[in-house]
Amino acid sequence: MAFLSCCRTPFVQQNNISFHCIMIFLLAEALSFVSKGGSQTETVQHIIGIDELEQRIIKMAKQMELRSPHASNSSGRYDDMPVSWWTSGFYPGLLWLMHDVTGNAFFKNQAEGWSRKIEEAFQEHPIILHHDVGFQFLLTAVMEYEQTGSEDGLRIGLKAANYLVGRFNPVGGFIKAWNGDDKKGWAIIDCMMNISLLYWASRVTNDPSYGQIASAHADTTLQWGVRNDGSTSHILSFNPHTGEFIESIGGQGYGPDSAWSRGNAWALYGFANASRHTGKRAYLHAAKRIAHFFLAALPEDNVPHWDFRCGGEEEEPRDSSAAAIAASGLLEIEAQVPQREKRMYRRAAEKILQSLSTHYLASDESEAVLTKATGNAPQGRDINVSLIYGDYFFAEAIAKRNGWQRRIF
Repeated sequence: MAFLSCCRTPFVQQNNISFHCIMIFLLAEALSFVSKGGSQTETVQHIIGIDELEQRIIKMAKQMELRSPHASNSSGRYDDMPVSWWTSGFYPGLLWLMHDVTGNAFFKNQAEGWSRKIEEAFQEHPIILHHDVGFQFLLTAVMEYEQTGSEDGLRIGLKAANYLVGRFNPVGGFIKAWNGDDKKGWAIIDCMMNISLLYWASRVTNDPSYGQIASAHADTTLQWGVRNDGSTSHILSFNPHTGEFIESIGGQGYGPDSAWSRGNAWALYGFANASRHTGKRAYLHAAKRIAHFFLAALPEDNVPHWDFRCGGEEEEPRDSSAAAIAASGLLEIEAQVPQREKRMYRRAAEKILQSLSTHYLASDESEAVLTKATGNAPQGRDINVSLIYGDYFFAEAIAKRNGWQRRIF
């Protein structure tokens, strides 16, 4: 376990860790899978199946009514946020996902109408939508269009893509994350997931400019947001007038040089997506490097604390949502690597899903699927709760593992 403890040292020391050491460690972990976790058959039995997942989400939908959930309270009841809030797409996205996987019309009936409901946020003035229109409309309008051919879904999806294009800073080569005069030069790691909206827009319009903007943002994030050891920064600050990089900001991480686990998961998955959309090997290499850091720094049960450099104390909150996002991203990497590497990434994803299925499922009294997630630890907000995006990405990873082929991100 000495290697794991060194993963929680400050970044200056961490930079000295050889990339090859990380690879060797990860390979050893993968190859020792049978002796540590039992046979592959036993592992499969501990991962939740589609049927059980379907029943849990039917129960959620029957309890949810018209709420737009983000985080649960201590009893497992989800809150109700404005549709302009960044997580508004995940619950309907979960419904569309389950419709696609199961064919159950119940989910489609519950999901229809959400894209138009969230579209109403464009009418607010001043506009409060930001870079997370990717999360909001990929999982609603684009999901609806891809599954049903809805022209309304296509229209709203492209409207959101055009809005995201308008946030691009061409001098700095980044998409502005949030609104406000003090944040005009800020880009964040989460946006690596939202740029999939632009790659989609390029595909359906046959206009390369959307994808070019997405790749420009990915290039900037790779240059300034991904460290040599595979850890990532949350917030990157640029001079919005000159494009000059100023500094990294801790944001939802422990500090400027820390490794916020959900941010690492966003980056792992986001660069894998960018690689799939563009074929650029640099993006796949980045996704793998981030994945190797993420996996090597995991605690024994394969579900991370909220930050990999928060001190490594066992009492620090876990983040099941980061684990779920990473598991889905690892399966994206698996699909793109040579055959000799595939088993390593798939087994890593399955070990995470096994732990989530065994130790992190919400109780029967809860409306959620997963529990023990962390929203924003530095602000003391949403600690040890259920988060709707954790539920979505857990279901997405389970669907991929069971053969789901459609890709929204």
